[in-house]
Amino acid sequence: MNPEIPRALEAIVLVADSPVESPLLAQLVELSVEEVEEALAALALGYAEQQRGFQLVRVAGGWRFQTCNDLAPYVERFVLEGQSAKLSAAALETLAIIAYKQPISRAQIATIRGVSVDGVVRTLEQRGYIGEVARDPGPGQAVLFGTTPEFLVKMGLDSLSQLPAIAEFVPGADVVEALEHGLRIEITDVPAFTGDESSGSEPAPLEADGRPALGDLLDGDTGA
Repeated sequence: MNPEIPRALEAIVLVADSPVESPLLAQLVELSVEEVEEALAALALGYAEQQRGFQLVRVAGGWRFQTCNDLAPYVERFVLEGQSAKLSAAALETLAIIAYKQPISRAQIATIRGVSVDGVVRTLEQRGYIGEVARDPGPGQAVLFGTTPEFLVKMGLDSLSQLPAIAEFVPGADVVEALEHGLRIEITDVPAFTGDESSGSEPAPLEADGRPALGDLLDGDTGA
């Protein structure tokens, strides 16, 4: 391979403001996609062996330069100094719901969260993390939202398939069963109703499980 090709690939990826896909790079340097992929992989390996402060990685279906993970504290100190534009817990929760359930409407998100999400959805749209991907064919044709390439870039993912499995965050069947058992009310612990012995009345008829017969309780309710 012409030694100028790797340098050309470096230059293109460096000036790009978003991840560059391999087919486009192949077209620009007039090589096959496979040859470009091999050249980029060799570059990435070389940077890693040299322990550089940056790395060449596949993100959102393309290639880009980014800083190494172990240098994050230094980069954050530079980038975030004096800034407070962080996503709220509500925004992060809403973004997670959209990422895992997309395409999804505002109403569906609100049903899951139990609160109105209009303001949060607008914030996520303005940040470029979500966007309109379709329309619900049902009545009203509600807007359906999904994540954007910018979301993949921010998360450092090549595709949505790299999201952690949602099952990792769901408690197991044994935990759910233990919780249900702890909240269950045992009827046998409730004293049986036997009538007012001081008035000489007969004990109220009981069901098979020791509870008062429902019909007799209703007959005895005169509204007084």
